[in-house]
Amino acid sequence: MRYRTLGPSGLLVSELCLGTMTFGGSDGMWGQIGQLRQDEADTLVKTAVDAGINFIDTANVYAGGESERILGQAIRNLGIPRDDVVIATKVLGAMGEGPNARGASRAHIMAQAKASLSRLQMDHIDLYQIHGFDPLTPITETLEALDTLVRHGHVRYIGLSNWAAWQIVKAVGISEARKLAPILSLQAYYTLVGRDLEREIVPMLQAEGIGLMVWSPLAGGFLSGKYSDGNTANDGRRASFNFPPVNLERGDAAIGVMRGIAEAKGCTVAQVALAWLLHQPVVTSVIVGAKRVEQLQDNIRSTEVALSADDLAELDAVTKLPPEYPDWMLERQAQYRAPFAPQKV
Repeated sequence: MRYRTLGPSGLLVSELCLGTMTFGGSDGMWGQIGQLRQDEADTLVKTAVDAGINFIDTANVYAGGESERILGQAIRNLGIPRDDVVIATKVLGAMGEGPNARGASRAHIMAQAKASLSRLQMDHIDLYQIHGFDPLTPITETLEALDTLVRHGHVRYIGLSNWAAWQIVKAVGISEARKLAPILSLQAYYTLVGRDLEREIVPMLQAEGIGLMVWSPLAGGFLSGKYSDGNTANDGRRASFNFPPVNLERGDAAIGVMRGIAEAKGCTVAQVALAWLLHQPVVTSVIVGAKRVEQLQDNIRSTEVALSADDLAELDAVTKLPPEYPDWMLERQAQYRAPFAPQKV
């Protein structure tokens, strides 16, 4: 297991992050995603930590807070020293019926940070993330609330999730101008069959030095290979919860190439999908969730899969996005300056 600094900080996190969305579900969407109880969650957390994973992600909305509660109890049950793990959680979604029991307002953030700490049985959250963009709350209000939590010691670092590039850059500018706690990371969807991030967000993250945490790296199970070629396998999450959306024609073509690479390397299709992400310079950590220990162990072995330049080129050829404006115009106009660009030594 390798470790990388999270954004512009000295905080080291493992290249794989344990996702806990499968913890505690009972009915509805969360029940479809996962219904792991305490003993099962304890086993997954132990398996992850034993493999060198020190980064664990959850959210207040996962199973209505039950995921946080189970995770916090697992840390205690296993006797894991608090400083040995980096705990990330998120805030935004509805945690009650009232209009203020959701969003990224100061009121909701402060109340939910306290509630998350209680469920986790911890005195601080290592990485507190805004789970999505709130169109009703000024960005400044959100950032100042997060800064208050950092200054009070309840939160160590802050991040975002599911924001557009312009929203993130605006937040970075406000933080710098007002000397607020800096934004370290973005949690976003990125896979071989979902490369939309590369149009605007990836260049922005690299320019600003912000870390990337990838959610749903197997595209809701699609990149395990069991749903391709018209196979509607009924034993996985995607059969009942078809998310994120996948272009099946392009997806099946990608799976075909991935199967060839997997066979040549003696690994699984899922491991190829995860290894591709781990080879992308913009990626800091890939969030892997599981319902079974065997699934998690299979995902962990992706850290041992080395993709060659030819492998990466083959995968890129079958999954690369078609150029869109302004990308093709920027590339064309950049040629005017190419002859004068400094030569690399």
